[in-house]
Amino acid sequence: MNRSRLLRLVRFLPFLLVLLLAPAPAAGHGLNSAVLSLTEVDGHEGRFRFRWETTSSALQSEFATPAVFPSACKLDGAFLDCGHAGLVGAIELPWLEGTETNVMVVIEWRGGSRLVRVLTGNNPSLVVYGIPASAGLRALRPIAVDYTQLGIEHILTGFDHLLFVIALTLLVRGGRKLLGAVTAFTVAHSLTLACAVFGWLTLPAPPVEAAIALSIVLVCGECIRPTDSLASRAPWAVTFAFGLLHGLGFASSLLDIGLPERHVPTALLFFNVGVEIGQLGVIALVVALRLLAARLPLQPATVRRGLVYAMGGMAGYWSIERIAAMLTDVRL
Repeated sequence: MNRSRLLRLVRFLPFLLVLLLAPAPAAGHGLNSAVLSLTEVDGHEGRFRFRWETTSSALQSEFATPAVFPSACKLDGAFLDCGHAGLVGAIELPWLEGTETNVMVVIEWRGGSRLVRVLTGNNPSLVVYGIPASAGLRALRPIAVDYTQLGIEHILTGFDHLLFVIALTLLVRGGRKLLGAVTAFTVAHSLTLACAVFGWLTLPAPPVEAAIALSIVLVCGECIRPTDSLASRAPWAVTFAFGLLHGLGFASSLLDIGLPERHVPTALLFFNVGVEIGQLGVIALVVALRLLAARLPLQPATVRRGLVYAMGGMAGYWSIERIAAMLTDVRL
């Protein structure tokens, strides 16, 4: 491949990002999804209403022996009775292993606590925490591991947060400035994440999601501005402000996942740790690719501009889509 073809290919790559991130029409796949709901019955501690939901008749045969519950729990018709010990321990779906099926498990307790997990053929089990509030740090290891993984997954699969971090890395030049901007972003989203989880700050999700998309557009705009600006002189101030918004987005996802009632601070801490690990990994990758591009016979400025336009275009689409959805809900 000659140099001109290589350059054309590299210039095209940023726009490939748009195609990969662009929302595609959802195609139904009746054979690979189901929901297992366990809802604690009012006035009956440790007794849960048991319900399967699926659009696939093929999965009905699997529901005859749908799950292996902790030994203290016994199925009683449409109910799962776990006694005073409560629903604590492993829930396993042996038939799920090696299949393409996804099963969402939703557990809701009388006190309002909620746990949501998606089980797959590669990971057909989950653990419901039963760790006493007075347990030592070693006993909290399952929560630490689980919520750290959830934090990493969230930053790597949350494309809006991911694009913001990439745009921030492209905007800020210099190790100290980048470190300061990332630190400010971390402090800010940690504050609003904690406030939202503990119920001290409540905002509706649609405006927050729309504002997060707009924050990506603004950072991308700063990346291509030829003149000096506040974002260039003091990126930490801008990232702190935007970090407050992104923290509310993190909180929305974390509250949907659910938190262990007795260990909210521990789960919150390690979810945040996971987010930071994922974030730093993305920044390190972008910096490494930028250094690699500088050594290749390419035009780094052209590639950078193309990537910024691609991300800004995608974020602009999200902004319009989310604002339109928000206005539609207001009218209804």
